[in-house]
Amino acid sequence: MKLFILGFILFTYIYVIDSDKPCAARQIKDKSVICVCNTTYCDEFTREMPAKGGYITFTSSEAGARFKKEYGVFHDSDWNPKCCSASLVVNPKVKFQVAEGFGGAVTDAASINWKSLPEEMQQSLINSYYSSKGLEYNMIRVPIGGCDFSTHAYAYNEQPENDVDLLNFTLTSEDFDYKIPMIRAINRVATAPVHIVATTWSPPVWMKTNHNISGFGRLKKEYFQTYAWYHYKFIEQYAAQGISIWAITTTNEPIDGFFGLARFNTLGWSIENMAEWIVKNLGPTIRNSKFKDVKILTCDDQRFTIPFWFNVMLRTNPKALDYIDGVGVHYYADKVVPASILNVVSDTHPDKFILATEACEGSFPWQTEKVDLGSWTRAVTYISDILEDLNHNVVGWIDWNLCLNTRGGPNWSENYVDSPVIVDAVKNEFYKQPMFYAMGHFSKFIKRGSRRIEVNEIKPLFSWSVKHVGFLTPDGTVVLVLLNEGGKRTVSVRCAKKKAVLELEAKSVTTMEFYCVI
Repeated sequence: MKLFILGFILFTYIYVIDSDKPCAARQIKDKSVICVCNTTYCDEFTREMPAKGGYITFTSSEAGARFKKEYGVFHDSDWNPKCCSASLVVNPKVKFQVAEGFGGAVTDAASINWKSLPEEMQQSLINSYYSSKGLEYNMIRVPIGGCDFSTHAYAYNEQPENDVDLLNFTLTSEDFDYKIPMIRAINRVATAPVHIVATTWSPPVWMKTNHNISGFGRLKKEYFQTYAWYHYKFIEQYAAQGISIWAITTTNEPIDGFFGLARFNTLGWSIENMAEWIVKNLGPTIRNSKFKDVKILTCDDQRFTIPFWFNVMLRTNPKALDYIDGVGVHYYADKVVPASILNVVSDTHPDKFILATEACEGSFPWQTEKVDLGSWTRAVTYISDILEDLNHNVVGWIDWNLCLNTRGGPNWSENYVDSPVIVDAVKNEFYKQPMFYAMGHFSKFIKRGSRRIEVNEIKPLFSWSVKHVGFLTPDGTVVLVLLNEGGKRTVSVRCAKKKAVLELEAKSVTTMEFYCVI
């Protein structure tokens, strides 16, 4: 039987490897590699089902591996090689949250950079993220109007002022020329329905107390219903373009506008006013319309704001709970705010989901190198954060801009950052950063509908942990994602009565897929 399994694995290996395209690696001095795509070549990789009794691993590493595919078999659990620095025990019977998915943002900047490429490269970039030969993303975040990652500051319906009924609401050239074409291209190749989360950064300035796109400004109360219609009309006009919105959030990072913290598009909210707006305006407007199934996410801000924008708001106005489906959370305070704060939602309201809606590297003042080509450190930061979020009941993780230029823009407020894909339109190239592959180790394998399962680590005292998460997929396979931040090490994986031993490369991430029969 084992000979049959090994033969099957060898056949599968030969067949699949022939259909894959390896990374066209370019070494960056003192960093890892980037993978270069041009008019004639772009790397691809496929996922196939593991053989019964066997497993498949995909590994990316600082040394340059990118989705390196290897095959192995499980042994009886009494097989006990004296080799392993840690053991992971998988228990598919204990289940947690259901995965929604992974994705990135179609901003003006992302779509402008995408359109700057020749048509064949535009298709390669879309395929790299959303197709069966790429990361198989299944989510998008899109701004409602402009954000800082636009070439200029704008909102919909800017003129005439005081248009309470939004009779002049129309989409802009940024939608028709850039964002909508990119979303349509994504929908054509995606392997699952793409769920789109839409967010407003700022309404037109005539709705705001400071009459400014940024700074310390709140929504004037006489425009509470107008702002609800602002969201409805966006959903309606995107639907007219054949694009369905899956969810909206109640404003991007409301703390920025509340304290005047940011120099880009913002709108500040107090807890009391947001609760009132949800209950009296936004909630009824959406729920009593033909778009009643669109989900409403509150918060859409840093971890530390969750106790305010969720629990305190619900105590202030409990009726808000009738309209809120979940909570959006951002990445930028995660290094100082523990993921346990997410339990404020999952412990008290387990029927409300948590979705990570924005993340990027290069955004902090001390990160002077906004675009850091070949940075493995930034990939590890992404992986660690995703693992931590998933292990605290987050259902999905949406990255920020799908692609940016070599400066980290365009961005009208010069708030440049990094991206998993960097476009060099002058050279007709785009570069897949280590962060790109970090995302794929989750998105390619943890399909929508997968359930997180219990995985326990057994290790000697004082030895390094292998950060990990486990999911049971709709296909019946178990997917483990393992982060090794140290040197080369050996780890055993046990499920039911079977055990496998993995050799983890130094400074690497590995995704393992197998069937576990209890």
